[in-house]
Amino acid sequence: MGMSNQNDHSTALIRLLVMALVLTGVAVLCGGVVVDAVMHPARYAAVEKAGMAEEPVAAAAPVELIENGIDLASGFIAEGEYQLVKTTCTGCHSGKLVLQNRADREGWLAMIRWMQQTQNLWDLGADEDKILDYLATYYPPEDVGRRANLAIEEGGWYWIGE
Repeated sequence: MGMSNQNDHSTALIRLLVMALVLTGVAVLCGGVVVDAVMHPARYAAVEKAGMAEEPVAAAAPVELIENGIDLASGFIAEGEYQLVKTTCTGCHSGKLVLQNRADREGWLAMIRWMQQTQNLWDLGADEDKILDYLATYYPPEDVGRRANLAIEEGGWYWIGE
């Protein structure tokens, strides 16, 4: 009888531990959703349901912080259609991912097509040309392959040991 009682306690303890792990996982998941909702509110905006369009909820305009011509939230140059690019691109990834790339219009289009084919990027419609114009204008290819040669004044060379 003692062994059966011990098995019952072990089983109850295992069930309790499993329940604690499940609840911890749920809490972490919910916390992640809350953080995601705060960081990306557009993902949780009202959408059209069952053919009935909901009235858009008037939201407070986000405060745009621009310093030295740079949008501090995204890192984008705050000119032209930067807000469109910021809204479109940073809905899925950091602006830094855009900033680390440089391309001409065709190169940016190829990146967009790759994201559409492999990353579920939606059809950008009429905004695509505006986005491409912005990216090609402000983030074109750089013709820097290696550092420039050092400028050495005449008579600047010397031999070690002299």
